[in-house]
Amino acid sequence: MSVKVFYSSVSGSNSLRNHQLRIFDVLESKKIPFEKMDIAQDPAYKDLMRKIAGNPTALPPQICNGDTYCGDFQAFDEAIENEQLEAFLKL
Repeated sequence: MSVKVFYSSVSGSNSLRNHQLRIFDVLESKKIPFEKMDIAQDPAYKDLMRKIAGNPTALPPQICNGDTYCGDFQAFDEAIENEQLEAFLKL
C-alpha cells in the first residue's frame, strides 16, 4: 500500500493551497513516500477520491493509504498535533 494525497493544482483558495503544501512538506520531512493525485489534471482521480472518502462532495486535500481512507487536512493536522501521524496514515 502507498500513501496517496488527492490535491488540486488549480485553486483560487490560498487556504487550500497552504493545506496541500503543509501535507506535502510534512510527509517529505518525515521521509514518508507518497503519491500526488492531481484531481485537476485527471477527473478520474476526483471520482476515486470521493469514492474512497465515501463522500460524493469531498474536496481536496484528502489522504488515503491504498484504498483505505485516512482523512482530510483537519484530521491530518490533528494527527500531527497528537503525535499520531503514522497511525493516521495506517503505516
